[in-house]
Amino acid sequence: MIKIAEAFRGKKAFIAYLMAGDPDLRTSAEYILTAQEAGADMIEIGIPFSDPIAEGEVIQAASERALRNGTRLDGVFGMVGSIKEKMRIPMVFMTYANPVFVYGYGRFFARCAETGVSGMIIPDMPFEEQAEAKAAAREHGIELVTLVAPTSSKKRIADIAQAAEGFIYVVSSMGVTGVRSEITTDLSAIVSEIKKATDVPVAIGFGISTPEQAKHLSKIADGVIVGSAIVRLIALYGTEAEHALYDYISTMRHEI
Repeated sequence: MIKIAEAFRGKKAFIAYLMAGDPDLRTSAEYILTAQEAGADMIEIGIPFSDPIAEGEVIQAASERALRNGTRLDGVFGMVGSIKEKMRIPMVFMTYANPVFVYGYGRFFARCAETGVSGMIIPDMPFEEQAEAKAAAREHGIELVTLVAPTSSKKRIADIAQAAEGFIYVVSSMGVTGVRSEITTDLSAIVSEIKKATDVPVAIGFGISTPEQAKHLSKIADGVIVGSAIVRLIALYGTEAEHALYDYISTMRHEI
């Protein structure tokens, strides 16, 4: 298992999101390795779920395609485990509370450790309700990443920052994931509040798609997260997306 901290060591981190099972699990494994070779510093792997409330239409559609293709949790673990020995950068999962709870916290985080996944993002699990999941995750060395929303108060930001593990995920804009032409949130102020309380790295996600956005936001935070723009390429090219993915990720990585 490669710890999340390695993604931020001595550099800004480019974090690439892909949906497991879109277009299929075998191709997902290939695209994770492609993203690594293109310069990604961390891979965020979405686990498909039937009600992805934080996602915009691009990632919702990817989740639906993956589920229609028969992607299930054990298959995702198998896919990740198959490339574990080839990975030089950390992998984190992103999914919702229900599938993790149903699978069983202990069993889920044990499988994460076995397959080389070092972190977990659960966007619909409030910070105040993380205790049970976090205890199980810690038993297996898995770091539970918490999100900070644009509407978070200074006190809530401080509370989240002081308990943070891995990295802090700052949501750039209100609403769901998806490409945005403009990001107007005062992200500098949010990151400043976080930095008063912790040295844990901060990465900004939701809506980042252009090299200019990545360059600007990497000056504010320790890393940037890109999801919908990558998933959209996979939707467009399917099993033939390797070159487009490599070119896009390497271009974005160069800008930070």
